[in-house]
Amino acid sequence: MDNKSVFDCSVIDLGKINFAEGNLTVVENNGVFPFDVKRVFYLYDIAGGESRGAHAHKECHQFLIAASGSFEVTLDDGIYQRQVFLNRPNIGLHIPPGVWASEVNFSSGAICLVLASHSYNESDYLRDYQEFLKFRKNEI
Repeated sequence: MDNKSVFDCSVIDLGKINFAEGNLTVVENNGVFPFDVKRVFYLYDIAGGESRGAHAHKECHQFLIAASGSFEVTLDDGIYQRQVFLNRPNIGLHIPPGVWASEVNFSSGAICLVLASHSYNESDYLRDYQEFLKFRKNEI
């Protein structure tokens, strides 16, 4: 595996189209997006201040968007940590495989939209931090 660091996680502006009635942001495969989207899901009704995530993927890329409200993403590559604050629906965070991510400090009513490069596969998840560190060292 090509080990990615927290510095390979990029904040991407998806742009927005302004209308008198509101704004529109478009996400398309083969656009500014760093991978083809195979799965979309969203987290919502998370109590204010709660956290989610706390895992990494072996192969799956993820792109997180604060569709409503705000939250922070804590990124960890086993050496460095980085915090990214998301609070605009036209800005997203690309998380490549091999980076541990936790979504924290959700505002009340926040919606975290997640676009993924792979269909759900439980064996792609690294949910134990010590196993993640072994994976990073190519031990598993």
